[in-house]
Amino acid sequence: MSLNIQDLEKMQVDYPDYRMELVDGNIVVMSPSGYESEEVGTEFAALLRNWVRPRKLGRVVGSSAGFKLPNTNLRAPDVSFIKAERLKRSTEDYAELVPDLVVEVKSKTDSVDKLREKIQEFIGMGTQIGILINPKTRTMEVYDGSGEQVIFRDGMEVYDGSGEQVIFRDGDVLTLPDLLPGWEVAISEIWSPVFE
Repeated sequence: MSLNIQDLEKMQVDYPDYRMELVDGNIVVMSPSGYESEEVGTEFAALLRNWVRPRKLGRVVGSSAGFKLPNTNLRAPDVSFIKAERLKRSTEDYAELVPDLVVEVKSKTDSVDKLREKIQEFIGMGTQIGILINPKTRTMEVYDGSGEQVIFRDGMEVYDGSGEQVIFRDGDVLTLPDLLPGWEVAISEIWSPVFE
């Protein structure tokens, strides 16, 4: 039996404490994230939002914001960015568009392959950049969806639109000049701090 968004909405009324996605006609219940992965996702979102909002470039949302996708799935990336011209006013309902940037943060129970598949699903529908952050390995995989995007690491071009991911590690600086001109993030800034 294939379920739809109306079925999902009914389940959300009955079970409001659970985060759910609709994937290929099946409802997927999302377990709470581990503390570290949530902290890393929040930090990335904060760094992005603090750049985007004052410049009125668009909207940054977290993992509770659902997107109705063209393939009838309802998905919720850990962090999403939508350009201002694509969503001029916020909506009370799910956004019916594909974000320009999606970020997934691996928690200890997540499958890296499933997260990569989710990012590729978004890219296949028009997302420009997909990012997979893995706190355990302290790496960030960056995927280009446009085929033309230029990704820079430490001021040097490291990606030419060939379709493969670029891996960032501590010491690297991510910039996305085609999507977010002037924004940069040092990879070492997103990890959970240690207080001694």
